[in-house]
Amino acid sequence: MHDHDEDVESRGRLAAAPVVRAHRTRHAHRRRRAGGLVATALVASGTTLLVATVPTGALATDAPAAPVVVAEPAAPAYATIPLYLEGLTTMPGGRRVPLAVGTDATFLAGTHVVDPAASTLARVVAGSAVDERGATVSAAASVAIRQRAWLAAGTVPGAGGPYEDMARAALLDLHALQLPDGAAVAAWSEKWRYVWPRDASFVAVALARTGHVDDALDILGFLDRVQATDGSFQARYLPDGSGPPDERGVQTDGTGWALWASGLVLEEIADPDERAEAAEQLLPLVQRSARRAIALVALDGLPPASPDYWEVPEDTLTLGTVAPLVAGLQQASVVLDLAGDDALARSAFDASIRSKVATIRAFGATGFARYASGGHADAASAFLMPPFLTSAVPGVEKAWRASATAMVRPANGLAPGAGWRDDGVSWTPQTSLYAWVAAESGDSELADGWLSFLDTHRTPSGSLPEKVLADGSPAAVAPLGWSAACVLLALEALDG
Repeated sequence: MHDHDEDVESRGRLAAAPVVRAHRTRHAHRRRRAGGLVATALVASGTTLLVATVPTGALATDAPAAPVVVAEPAAPAYATIPLYLEGLTTMPGGRRVPLAVGTDATFLAGTHVVDPAASTLARVVAGSAVDERGATVSAAASVAIRQRAWLAAGTVPGAGGPYEDMARAALLDLHALQLPDGAAVAAWSEKWRYVWPRDASFVAVALARTGHVDDALDILGFLDRVQATDGSFQARYLPDGSGPPDERGVQTDGTGWALWASGLVLEEIADPDERAEAAEQLLPLVQRSARRAIALVALDGLPPASPDYWEVPEDTLTLGTVAPLVAGLQQASVVLDLAGDDALARSAFDASIRSKVATIRAFGATGFARYASGGHADAASAFLMPPFLTSAVPGVEKAWRASATAMVRPANGLAPGAGWRDDGVSWTPQTSLYAWVAAESGDSELADGWLSFLDTHRTPSGSLPEKVLADGSPAAVAPLGWSAACVLLALEALDG
């Protein structure tokens, strides 16, 4: 991570309070009926319930019994996080300009290009001075033509349905978040304007499946250029490809995600000659990644501990680290076979089987929780189902469905795991991920429910935010590439 109708635990705490009061009241009534000596008064005082007992018939001068104080359960401390940006627009010359909260932008039809005429009119009506530094009408129209042409070169999943506008906005946001050299930044806010191999891999698959294979190959080309010679990936990279911005260090799942994305992108190339050419282009990335993945699972099928998509230090192996390696090794064998590296293809296939079996043995007994030793349900259970693995591992679908109940937050989106902090925040990457897996599993009703949540909680400019607060407010960065990619992939799967 970067930087249910109610929360189940909170609902349980709140539901307990009336039961306690009713029990105390019934207890007092039994005492009164039994001896006729005690009357009970319940007095609410702020957040405290005062239970005072007074002997029946006592004189006013008698000292009252000391009240019994029962504290009301505290309400959950839900997070308050601002929305950093409403969205992103592209100006003439390819300059990306963030849309500040409250922008209320009017876009040229079918684009994310701000309409200069509408902006000028809005400022005049508001009595503000007209700022002539923006794009001219003709320059903005030229950018809009290019955006429409880019959309027309592919497909808009869900076209004609209730989510067409969300899909179009998600595509345009991915287009804006991808720089000319293939760097697909996670978001445009300063602390997110980096390339995470994980997020970029999802974006590459989404672009390939919506008809933008060249863009997808450019993204994988960027990952090829920044990858270390041993096949490892840092947590994130500067968009100019010069290296990581900090010392977060290696995150093992990036190697698996790059392999997985390479295979799925190649699937979208219909022409055999073009597919073979693309496989050759991806071969260095896939070879380095496959060798590293094979080495990581060589001993017992399980890699060492590493930070995963939670972006926190780990000293115990997580499902979010091993599952992407299994998925990546499955796809690596396909790409390597197509590129003619038969020996490495066989090694990758064998390693995928060994690691898959080890994962089932290690995590299956815990219901595919975050850790092999147990723990809470985790969104990484989705990574053991299609479209990540060629077939779901035994028992994981039941665990995956149950995990959603444990991870749901007050606004009805999902947290990254049941063990994530109970701050009321729904995360759109995980909610959209579950929508995609549901769509791939043929459960269109479940997918539709999460897509409806995501559509309802977009920013005023139409972008998908990273978070949704307990009160339904979009929060943190927008647009977020990972969420936009999963929404597009879910809609593409529903289109069938």
